[in-house]
Amino acid sequence: MFERINPKLKEIFKRRCIKVFFAFIVVTAVLNLFFPPKVKVPYSTLITDKKGEILHAFLSTDEKWRMFVELKEITPTLRKAILAKEDKYFNYHFGVNPIAIFRAAFNNVTKNRRTSGASTITMQVVRMLNPDERTYWNKISEIIRAIQLEIFYSKDEILQMYLNLVPYGSNIEGIKSASYLYFQKSPDRLSLAEVTTLVIIPNRPTSLRLGTKNPLIVEERNKWLKRFQQAKVFDIQLINDALREPLTVARHEAPKDAPHLSLRLKKQFADEAIIHSSVSKATQTKVEQMVANYVNRTRAMNINNAAVLVINNETMQVEAYVGSAGFNDKLDGGQVDGVQAIRSPGSALKPLLYATAFDKGIITPKNIINDVPTNFNGFEPENFDRKFNGKVSVEFALANSLNIPAVKVVKDLGKTTLIEQLKKADFQTVKKQEKDLGLSIVLGGCGVTLEEMTQIYAAFANDGNWQKCSFLSISPPFFKEGCPDESRTGWLLGHSNLKKQDSWSETTPSKFGFARILPPLLEKEGKQKITENLVSPSATYLITEILAQIKRPDLPNNFDYTYRLPKIAWKTGTSFGRRDAWSIGYNKKYTVGVWVGNFSGEGVPELSGAEIATPLLFQIFNTIDYNTSSVWFRQPKEVVSRQVCAESGDLPSEYCSNKILDYSIKNISHTRKCTHLKKFYVNLSESMSYCTQCLPVDGYKEKLYSNLAPELISFYELKHILYEKIPTHNPNCTRFFKTANNAPIITNPNNGSEYYLSQNDTQQMQLACQTANDVRDVYWYINDRLLQKTSANKPVFFTPSLGKLKISCTDDKGRSSSISVMVKGE
Repeated sequence: MFERINPKLKEIFKRRCIKVFFAFIVVTAVLNLFFPPKVKVPYSTLITDKKGEILHAFLSTDEKWRMFVELKEITPTLRKAILAKEDKYFNYHFGVNPIAIFRAAFNNVTKNRRTSGASTITMQVVRMLNPDERTYWNKISEIIRAIQLEIFYSKDEILQMYLNLVPYGSNIEGIKSASYLYFQKSPDRLSLAEVTTLVIIPNRPTSLRLGTKNPLIVEERNKWLKRFQQAKVFDIQLINDALREPLTVARHEAPKDAPHLSLRLKKQFADEAIIHSSVSKATQTKVEQMVANYVNRTRAMNINNAAVLVINNETMQVEAYVGSAGFNDKLDGGQVDGVQAIRSPGSALKPLLYATAFDKGIITPKNIINDVPTNFNGFEPENFDRKFNGKVSVEFALANSLNIPAVKVVKDLGKTTLIEQLKKADFQTVKKQEKDLGLSIVLGGCGVTLEEMTQIYAAFANDGNWQKCSFLSISPPFFKEGCPDESRTGWLLGHSNLKKQDSWSETTPSKFGFARILPPLLEKEGKQKITENLVSPSATYLITEILAQIKRPDLPNNFDYTYRLPKIAWKTGTSFGRRDAWSIGYNKKYTVGVWVGNFSGEGVPELSGAEIATPLLFQIFNTIDYNTSSVWFRQPKEVVSRQVCAESGDLPSEYCSNKILDYSIKNISHTRKCTHLKKFYVNLSESMSYCTQCLPVDGYKEKLYSNLAPELISFYELKHILYEKIPTHNPNCTRFFKTANNAPIITNPNNGSEYYLSQNDTQQMQLACQTANDVRDVYWYINDRLLQKTSANKPVFFTPSLGKLKISCTDDKGRSSSISVMVKGE
């Protein structure tokens, strides 16, 4: 009978088991769907350097020190110790240990008190995630949640959660927080004794307080070390060494290095637990100290702050970021980030201007340009030393940072072209100010940041290719288009606990601790990796050769005799009112940007880029890159040498005798013929000149005269500089010179300007012009009525009437020019 029904019982039992199994699956699925495990924990934000060392730590949003431990920081020693103490069957159960539960329940009932716990590591994680009163119902809920965690997360991730949440007293949670705040090291550098110390404290965080109860902690630690020995968890020699290790710890401050960059990254990636910056901690520390020491000396001159940015040219990653001389200094706003502060660049934009002009073929290094007083429609710039140099070469003008030649180049190039270059280089303030910018932009008449300026010079170090600098260390090879998965995997091997046998996939980041941070960083950082061809490699080389010259006025006084001069190309800048001092330099490896001044905007007479900012620039290069002077930039094949006239920098004409070599860009640079000399017919005494119309049959000769620009003639007249004048033209000549090429240039008043006159004051207006070398007299007209005849380049004064005035100037060759102004009464 039993044998006959036995198969039926087996079938019934089998069906019931299947039903129970499917019911469990359905219940679990429903719970997971409507009540998923809540594991969102507010972690402390950690900013690390490129090697993973913590630079700066911030409290979590709930004011806890809860530092996120990465999987690679969980060493085998730590794993063994924590499992041996808390849950030795952790790797085998499904979140709950049934045997431990039944044992604990039996002991609690029979002895009428709680004698042992049954919580697994997974159950403890659930309790720390959702701290509730300890009741039987909450225990059941805890069991269900533990099973859920096991379904959703791997054992490694659950252990990671546990180590991130265990309490250590006060506002310290997580083994990484305790490791840094007490032992000042990361968890993967802890000894067995230190690991055991941190393993035993979470069960008694109040009574075993590190720093105050160290003797008691040592006693408890050694008890557990002996238990580990009995259980053969660790080698006997290792345990004996741990037993002898003293415990002399106290609570320390959390790391607070690179504060400005850390705040910036925390704001940019607000939800990330660990942000891996590109900063080199060693370089950052050295530069911070140099800046602080340097500003301590300049404070005697009322110069209270400085900022420095160091970019690695090969990776475009920032290796040092110093926003001020002292973050906690309240004297001059130490918490202001000088790297992002908007300041005036002074002359520091000139290299970009000249490089762009080289690319347009407008100029070459040896081209001559006049450094003389010039009126640009009301704008009359001056040089820094308030002196004028007359005829100078382009390379001299850049090396000596002359203002008037730079403004002339902007005018010839077109200010819109320069503005577009700055916009291409992502100058944010220039984009906003675009409509209001004028020729003064190249002299500092726009807002820039140290970050923007340093990126421009880094482009010069990269053959003219501009790229936004990166503050994160996970740039290569992720942001290279078409990067093979094997390359990504290979790179990760050096930055994580990724195994060699693993391959790249969408889930790879979760295997090495970047799961929380990698996707958003890749998205945001990828947007910054746009490369722009700002200027050509040829123009870049020409600029570098000029900026690398040693004999120049912006070399600090006696620096070449006192300090080692680094092999760099650099440019200085000083803003109007001496409020900002800049010095930015580069070589093959680094670009360093230095700003010195006061965040308050207060000007200081002693403040200049050459004397104040450049010494700090040289010190930084001598510290971070002392021995790379032998590595320099190569001349592109498009840069060729050619003979030019030394007097103009243009290609020699038949009259040019003084020839020199100049660089040019093949098929780009201009091919103008030199016109610095002009042939005239003069009488034998050289007192009268002739044209072809009035040329006599005999009694004349040919002679070459300097073809001087009107502005240069006016400068020579003003400074009483001798020059050979063209003789007066034959007074009996009936020819009328209609060409407008050499017509007088009216320099005062300014065309289209408005002038206001007081009713009770007879103010006079000055009339001035610049004329060609062959002009002796000019005629001034007001509203087409003759005002006065006067010598060329001699000013005239008159009392204007109210209303619109047409002012005309005609030279003795009949060439004329006119302007109009409006005169109003006050």
